[in-house]
Amino acid sequence: MRKAYDNVVVAINDLRREGFNEDFNLKTHCLECVSNGFQVLADEFEVDGVFRFDGDTNPADESILYAISSEKYNLKGLLIDAYGTYSDPLTSEMIEKLRYNPNKLK
Repeated sequence: MRKAYDNVVVAINDLRREGFNEDFNLKTHCLECVSNGFQVLADEFEVDGVFRFDGDTNPADESILYAISSEKYNLKGLLIDAYGTYSDPLTSEMIEKLRYNPNKLK
């Protein structure tokens, strides 16, 4: 998924229209689906798109938005995180899965 968005709100609204309706929380070893509590492991989801946003005046506004799908759970959703900072330690599998690499995206 190769798109460009001016800001995170526009990106979220567009991706919601494309069916990325679930919200994910980042956990140490998985993604947690907010609506139903599924814990989706690194080998159970794909990163379909990664969108980086820079804060124009405030570095705290910098964020990264992931469009994520899981065939196993028949889910599509979004994960929002700050640039490269994780409040909790992550497993190496989760770090590798979420590492930004534009060449591996569809």
